[in-house]
Amino acid sequence: MGVLVTGGAGYIGAHVVRLLADAGRGVVVVDDLSTGRRQRVGAVATEHLDLVAPGALERLARVLREHEVDAVIHFAAKKRADESVRRPAWYYRQNVGGLVTVLGAMADAGVDRFVFSSSAAVYGDTPSGRVDESAPTRPMNPYGETKLVGEWLARAEAAARPMRFAALRYFNVAGAGWDDLGDPGVDNLVTRVLARVRDGLVPQVFGADYPTPDGSGVRDYVHVLDLAEAHVAALDYLDRERRAFDVFNVGRGAGASVLEVIDALGRAVGRRLDREVVGRRAGDPASVVADVERIARELGWRARFDLDEIARSAVAAARYADPHARP
Repeated sequence: MGVLVTGGAGYIGAHVVRLLADAGRGVVVVDDLSTGRRQRVGAVATEHLDLVAPGALERLARVLREHEVDAVIHFAAKKRADESVRRPAWYYRQNVGGLVTVLGAMADAGVDRFVFSSSAAVYGDTPSGRVDESAPTRPMNPYGETKLVGEWLARAEAAARPMRFAALRYFNVAGAGWDDLGDPGVDNLVTRVLARVRDGLVPQVFGADYPTPDGSGVRDYVHVLDLAEAHVAALDYLDRERRAFDVFNVGRGAGASVLEVIDALGRAVGRRLDREVVGRRAGDPASVVADVERIARELGWRARFDLDEIARSAVAAARYADPHARP
């Protein structure tokens, strides 16, 4: 029996695929390769499939049967908040429509275990402080809305038929578990800073007058390998007969400010990085940190890597990807 990982050739998905393969678990990847890279998954069986294309449900159900899949981890989705504001209908089609395909194929193939890649974006503009899973869910953009709708849909499907479901709401993911699996995007602070350093530009700090110890915004950064291990723990959790919860935060449970992240990246690079303070971005809260007691208690999972380890791995991966560039 095996695990199917949609979006498994992407940044986070490839880490999960490698963990599963290294553990000797059968794994198959489904990816449209719009942002994923086939080389990330090595010799793992890979099906090139757009989940919202005509006939995708039938084709995916066939893949599930052929590979004797008994669990699905669903990453495949678009994830840029700003893009979702410009293209809301497209985001709903891609993220919710793709999920409909996955759940329909699972029902057809009799697959009954499902781990959903959700996001802390479902919480929206939270009050500063520690956020637990009971916090109100008020997404601020269509991307966050599609993740919340995805949770609702998966929960409804689990109530309608024999299916076990867990959603992981993760916070700020960064770093690399292996040098060849670094984050290729520039959608988070760590990769944005490294991209500016590479291009000879000064990293920017959006606001340094927040009510935080150093005035810059505080967020919860979790190493991507820790996050990947949380998905494996969620799979094991679904094997239990007694499961009290279906939604879990994933983070370190500790905050780091923008200035602290830049300092950590400077230590990893080997020199102090300059920074330029610019105006605040609208809607940015001062501090958002995950409460991770539920996942620690129920799944036995806690993050292992600290901020410096996140920074060192991100810098190593950036150098691996482009050994002739700074940093």
